[in-house]
Amino acid sequence: MTTPLTASTLGPLLDRLFAQAAAATSPEIDALTQEERERLMHSRTEYQAFYSRLKDLWLPVTRETGRLLYMLARTMNARNIVEFGTSFGISTLHLAAALRNNGGGRLISSEFEPSKVTRAREHIAEGGFTDLVDIREGDAVKTLATDLPETIDLVLLDGAKPLYGDILALLEHRLRPGAMIVADNADYSPDYLARVCAANSGYLSIPFAQDIELSMRVG
Repeated sequence: MTTPLTASTLGPLLDRLFAQAAAATSPEIDALTQEERERLMHSRTEYQAFYSRLKDLWLPVTRETGRLLYMLARTMNARNIVEFGTSFGISTLHLAAALRNNGGGRLISSEFEPSKVTRAREHIAEGGFTDLVDIREGDAVKTLATDLPETIDLVLLDGAKPLYGDILALLEHRLRPGAMIVADNADYSPDYLARVCAANSGYLSIPFAQDIELSMRVG
């Protein structure tokens, strides 16, 4: 069955990008011990240096998570979406496709690795979504602090894991009741999990699939 994610140019584009992501390698990262990788994944002071070393790796969402993002955005009739961690733009394409099918909207994304910003913008243009997507280059703590929609419908957290709580704090007062937050690899951000899972936190939150925390703003 043909779906919006497999039809026209988007399906072949996603197939190509997922294949490139699977084939990407990084000798620099392979040289790190598992213990050092784990330490850097949790570091709040070395995240920029660490993710710069990851510049050759795509770090994409899975196909299943991409479909989840599309389905959530479509079901909610989302018009304003914020994404933390563009990378090469695979998740961005899924979200932008949902906005297009919803009749339009605005997707604000943030990525601090310049080479990834360039490639992601090329992929967004190839998909035909340039008019919907604003990719902001730089540290999201700064780029997502200003010029946001009055209300936000959906948030994807998929950047430096130790910053999930910081990014949520930036966006929280703009989240509409019922807004959804998809946090990929949230187990690397225990402070974030404690925040959204706490009693009377203003969120209803459940682990979803293998590595996602799915939260809804309830207050």
